Amino acid sequence: MADAESDLGLHPAWSLLSWTSSFLMVFGGAVPYIPQYRHIQRSGNAEGFSTRVCLLMLLASILRLFFWFGKHFELTLLWQSIVLIFTMLALLNLCCAVQQSSRMSTSRHFFTDFDPKYFWAWSRFLDYIQFCLAFTVLCLFVTYLLIDSQLYVETLGFLAVLIEAMLGVPQLFRNFKNKSTAGMSVKMVLLWTVGDIFKTTYFITNAAPVQFWVCGTVQICIDIAIFLQVFIYGQGEHEKYI
Repeated sequence: MADAESDLGLHPAWSLLSWTSSFLMVFGGAVPYIPQYRHIQRSGNAEGFSTRVCLLMLLASILRLFFWFGKHFELTLLWQSIVLIFTMLALLNLCCAVQQSSRMSTSRHFFTDFDPKYFWAWSRFLDYIQFCLAFTVLCLFVTYLLIDSQLYVETLGFLAVLIEAMLGVPQLFRNFKNKSTAGMSVKMVLLWTVGDIFKTTYFITNAAPVQFWVCGTVQICIDIAIFLQVFIYGQGEHEKYI
């Protein structure tokens, strides 16, 4: 009887914990970008943020959506991808607005120019939307043809998480090239790291497909490398962003 009462007492607490962790998984991925968004908005300068991060996150999230159609993993992870897509588009929209207001050159570049030299360096937010739509339609067509192929579905999943695992690489190389992390928020890097640790733990405890926790482990390593750059290149330049 005591054991039964104990189980009944634990059940609501476990349900609350499960609901809270799912909520954090859906919206927690967007949280690290809030300080960066506010910093760009306040400073009117997007130079310290690599929009290639948005590119990788958009590609990974869109691919993950199609991976779900072939392998129905937890809905929480599906909603997480949708929230991240809107988060990345919001960041891109802000970066485009900031760059337009500070652009001195009259030259403009568009997605429909199909010029590889200016890929992901277009002049309007609309061009980024057009690219995302074109990529989505391509994925839809290929997935429709190969949805019954287990090899395709598993490869799609690994491709999605591999791209996501490389999320911090553009920022890592940008910092290394400039020998500086000026323009980045230390708070953002900390949130990135804590978020990826939580995310990977969630993947493992909820028995998510192997692709997910492999991705999370790689992301944690990259986050730690970026965090170390803060101290290698000087922590003082970040104090004003905290």
